[in-house]
Amino acid sequence: MTHTFHIPVLGLGYSIDTPLKVARYGISSVVSITDDELCERMRKFHCAENQLEYVAIAKEDEDGRARRITAYLNLLHRLVNEQFRLLRLQSFAPGNDIHNYFELLPQHSRPKMIYRHMMQMEKGEEKDVLQKELRWQMTAGGIDVNIMSKVDKANYNAAHENLGNDFTDAVAAMRGFANSTLYSSVVISAGLNPRLYAYMETCKDFFPDKAGLIRKKIILKVSDFRSALIQAKMLAKKGLWVNEFRVESGLNCGGHAFATEGFLLGPILEEFKQKRTELSNELYGIYHSALQAKDIRVSTKPGLKITAQGGIGTAEEHSFLINYYQLDAAGWGSPFLLVPEVTNVDNNTLAALAGATSEDYYISNSSPLGVLFNNFKQSTMEEQRLQRIEKGRPGSPCKKKLLSTNTEFTALPICTASREYQHLKIKELMLTETEPDVLKEKLDAVTEKICLCEGLCASTYLKNGMLKPRENKAVSICPGPNLAYFSKTYTLREMVNHIYGKEAISFKISRPNLFINELNLYVEYLKKDLNAQLDDLNTKKQKYFENFTTQLQNGINYYKNMIPELKLSTALAAQELQQQLQNAEEKLRVIAGQLNAKLS
Repeated sequence: MTHTFHIPVLGLGYSIDTPLKVARYGISSVVSITDDELCERMRKFHCAENQLEYVAIAKEDEDGRARRITAYLNLLHRLVNEQFRLLRLQSFAPGNDIHNYFELLPQHSRPKMIYRHMMQMEKGEEKDVLQKELRWQMTAGGIDVNIMSKVDKANYNAAHENLGNDFTDAVAAMRGFANSTLYSSVVISAGLNPRLYAYMETCKDFFPDKAGLIRKKIILKVSDFRSALIQAKMLAKKGLWVNEFRVESGLNCGGHAFATEGFLLGPILEEFKQKRTELSNELYGIYHSALQAKDIRVSTKPGLKITAQGGIGTAEEHSFLINYYQLDAAGWGSPFLLVPEVTNVDNNTLAALAGATSEDYYISNSSPLGVLFNNFKQSTMEEQRLQRIEKGRPGSPCKKKLLSTNTEFTALPICTASREYQHLKIKELMLTETEPDVLKEKLDAVTEKICLCEGLCASTYLKNGMLKPRENKAVSICPGPNLAYFSKTYTLREMVNHIYGKEAISFKISRPNLFINELNLYVEYLKKDLNAQLDDLNTKKQKYFENFTTQLQNGINYYKNMIPELKLSTALAAQELQQQLQNAEEKLRVIAGQLNAKLS
């Protein structure tokens, strides 16, 4: 692996073409293929930018969604390969971009050390030999893709007939990836989807060829060990190997937030560390048997990577996670939203992010998926949502229908962020709910939903001058709370140097440790959740809150024991961490006291 970090998927559009900006430097990134319309428009844009022929693929064409995705991924593959080929051919003359490739590498990587040594040498045969070796060692970063397994609505033809399981959104997107020329990985997030797994079993590129090479690899984004094992075993039984478990913090991340029941990142990574060999062996036994049944022979056990992401903010945290938990890499997502040369953030949103405070970042229920969503108060989509409510026209016109899954009022599914759904739901509530305070609470819950399909693409269209006439320009953005500490825009080199400890970024406010940040988010989440349900507790909810509290306390105890391992720079830093843990523990005692008082 060239780098010890990757750039995770960032919304729909923010990292849609990030590989074109970083892959030639050996940096891997993840592209969302949820929105085939976005993929098609970006293909048209980049064909024009590179003077390539563009032949449109309409959504209504046969298997249009999958074909659009395949065409876009093939274009990315082609362009990145050409970028990398040209970069690799450059001489090591001053000013050439090949230097950036090696300058961005981790400080102690072997290619970086050879490069430094070579640069200090006088011209001669030995220097030429080292330059040849460096070129041979260069590798492009991965063009990985993300599929949210929950975004898998059924699709219908013009006669409103269901097209069947092979044409649901997630399955069609997977087909688009499977049919592409890429040698890369699909990141499956948002939980298990048996229909999607069944389809993957029909795609030959997920299986080893005669040489043992797997062209398309599988990465599972998970929030705990148990869910990772369950999903991986389901795949292994089909002869599908999980190449990497990408562990993401439940709350200290961007995008949709899948909160665990009090399980914290440190203890979760500890479990993966302790059970890694056991996990690999158990999965390989199932996988090997499944391949034998398919008459596929494998001579060696495939590798199994463990990575983590969510809320990492300093080189020390990056290094600690990799070294202590024996990770293969770590993901840095939200900070790259402030790197204009890497992601698609329009100027207005960029300025708002750079000047935002911690109060601007919050966990919301604004996603139509019904999953917690990291929101940004200063987004123009949030501004538009409030304006529409004020005008008596809540909800959004639903054009893309990617999240249309609700059939509460209609035969065909509609989106809960749509104007149609919110009008019908509000009308029902006005007729059935008589308690004013309860009515207001329920109305707020309905109108909190926002259109992510358009909002998470708008910034990309604005930045690249692609917005169509009368197209909604309101921007949704979903950074993790960690972005509150970053105060301006950065270059790619500045951010990478910060990650590797070569040039630390100055934070605008004091920033607690990664683990403390996540712990505090969970304590506040528990407090808010308990207060919302305190008057309606049943046995099931009681057990849930008790287990949640116990897991958080176990996490606090784990971190207390781990303080010496953190190797903090001063005794004061260790003392501060101890105090922060005690503060969280005290808040947890108050919450437990509330629960006990209600039950007594």
